[in-house]
Amino acid sequence: MTMDTLDPRFWEEAWKNDPHTFANRMQQAGLDPAHSFDHKAKEFNKQVFSEEGVRRTERIIGWLENQGVNVAGASVLDVGAASGGFAIPFAERGAKVTAVEPNVPLSDLLLENAGRLESGSVKLVRETFEAIDLEAAGWRNAFDIVFASMSPAVRDWQSVENLISCASRFCYISLSAGGTEHGLLDEIIPLITGRRREHGNSEMYYLLQLLYLKGYSYTSLVTREMKTVEKSIEEAVHEVMAMLRVQQQPDDQRALSIVTDYLHQTYPDNKVVFQQGGRFGKVLIQTRDQNMYSKRG
Repeated sequence: MTMDTLDPRFWEEAWKNDPHTFANRMQQAGLDPAHSFDHKAKEFNKQVFSEEGVRRTERIIGWLENQGVNVAGASVLDVGAASGGFAIPFAERGAKVTAVEPNVPLSDLLLENAGRLESGSVKLVRETFEAIDLEAAGWRNAFDIVFASMSPAVRDWQSVENLISCASRFCYISLSAGGTEHGLLDEIIPLITGRRREHGNSEMYYLLQLLYLKGYSYTSLVTREMKTVEKSIEEAVHEVMAMLRVQQQPDDQRALSIVTDYLHQTYPDNKVVFQQGGRFGKVLIQTRDQNMYSKRG
């Protein structure tokens, strides 16, 4: 029997089983999200704390503040904290941050970045969010703000409910809202497949449908965020081959030869520069304790 599209279970199943979501593509490619950043942690950290990266962070925090979120003095759970791109500025604003980051190189960088802050303002948990027993940890309803920016922990509705359950006031989640843009991959995939790259689906669509159907109060925003990336040819080859696997495209010896030859011919100075980003959705969810005082966004 076909399930009614007004039934939340329809969207829960659709999200969980969609082969094009980030989590499912990583699983099909045999990649572990907790280790996928091992080889580019330092580069990622550099981008996050670059002038361009800091401006992006400040825009997002400014949007939260405009929605009535006061970070000063708040307890914050940052899930998928990476090297501290948000955990650090939250702590600088006076928050007590619990940062969940299982990736070793990224979590090491987070501790290094937090070294200049007041002792105890950032607590690191080196586990995946899924592996944490929320009851035993005492995390249920324990944080003023739960924050998950493009976090691999957000993979289906159950993971969203687990995040929301930890928030006493607000839960912020950002997800892809129309697929990612990657200038270099867009150049190379047609050379391998003869077709333009498909940019994937919008995981934000599932989240918004379920928040609406389940009666949550929330405010949402979709923006296009782009950044300039510069790599050596060796680094670019490594990234493109890894992304071909995630995109479920050929990553065999023929593809490697095409990628290598193209990069050497196109970027003879060994400096590969391209644009990367896409459309991203931001949702600020108010917990049920506050729903009676808020208007659905």
